[in-house]
Amino acid sequence: MFKKILIGMFTLCATSVYAAEVPITGSVESRCVITTDTPGVYGNPNAYTLTTTPADGGVKPVVRFDVTLANAYYAQITTPTSFDSSPSLNDTVTWTGSTTVSAVSDATGMAGYETAKTTFGSTTQYDLTATGSTWFESSSTATNGGSKAFPGGNYVANVEAVCVAK
Repeated sequence: MFKKILIGMFTLCATSVYAAEVPITGSVESRCVITTDTPGVYGNPNAYTLTTTPADGGVKPVVRFDVTLANAYYAQITTPTSFDSSPSLNDTVTWTGSTTVSAVSDATGMAGYETAKTTFGSTTQYDLTATGSTWFESSSTATNGGSKAFPGGNYVANVEAVCVAK
């Protein structure tokens, strides 16, 4: 009888299951850093146009991408298609904009960035194939519909710059 009880206890202990969850954590820091180099300013060459064109009193915004891991990111820069803040507008605003490479830290490795860019809508995408810094300059023009004057006040629109992991 003692043997049966001992075998039964041993079997009970042998079939007991203990489980534990052991977490695995990690932190990833981007190897693509975006910095505003030059904030943009709208010039107002006539009553119905706001533009970043320097000849019209504007300043083109410049953003810098610093990459420490080649072939891992895309730079996506989107020019404005609306004001983030403005006075109440009396008509539809038409937007145009573009982005170009304005400077690079590696003239050899980054020479093809401008010719290889793709544009979809108001977004321009660059394949960041080399390490280093690249400066992108954007232009933006807002034209009030029907050649109507923009109301007086402050206008804010933003260029959106994003590092997209491949």
